[in-house]
Amino acid sequence: MGSKLHHFFFPSLTRKFLVRALLVVFVSYLVFGRLCIPFRIDGISMEPTYHDRGFNFCWKLRYLFSSPQREDVVTVRFAGDGVMLLKRVVATEGERVEFRSGKLFVNGRQMEESYVRFPCDWNLPVRTVHKRSVYVIGDNRSMPMDNHLFGNAPLERITGGPLW
Repeated sequence: MGSKLHHFFFPSLTRKFLVRALLVVFVSYLVFGRLCIPFRIDGISMEPTYHDRGFNFCWKLRYLFSSPQREDVVTVRFAGDGVMLLKRVVATEGERVEFRSGKLFVNGRQMEESYVRFPCDWNLPVRTVHKRSVYVIGDNRSMPMDNHLFGNAPLERITGGPLW
């Protein structure tokens, strides 16, 4: 009867236990507080790829050693208010973007966009993507332009990409 009773919810507070508990707290903070930020998807601008009121994580290390490429889905932080939006990169630095009758043209060539399910018919004059920027827009092109068009997004405002 000399053995100690170990309780699951109240383990003995040894140095080993405290170090492990602090390590778990630190790693959780690092991953979910700095590298993999949870966010809720608000709005239908990325449908059918991502749905309104969906949930995802912003993986901040996605573009640590590279820049976003055409067709990547990225998280863009609005200046000032800290809101993150999901948008699709349709052009990169120096490219010319244009919409004619709802069709995307990059450098004068019509792009195939299998992820766009809702047709549109609006036009957008030719715009050149700024230096150190990408041109982003939502996948739901049937919405009025001001609801999904974001335009030139400086690379500093690209916070990462969705985890899934």
